[in-house]
Amino acid sequence: MTDKELIEKLGDTTALAKLLGFTEQRVSNWKRRGIPPKVKLENPELFQSTTQTKTPSVN
Repeated sequence: MTDKELIEKLGDTTALAKLLGFTEQRVSNWKRRGIPPKVKLENPELFQSTTQTKTPSVN
């Protein structure tokens, strides 16, 4: 999943900006430049659950 898709999944630019306390312009720039790793690390409750995929168990 790209960062642009992730932003859309989290409610688009406006919703994510309000949730994180950033300007809409800043979050909008992330669609092109990517979400900074620091932001992802500081907000694991948002980004881990939406980016993790299940790995198949090996028997």
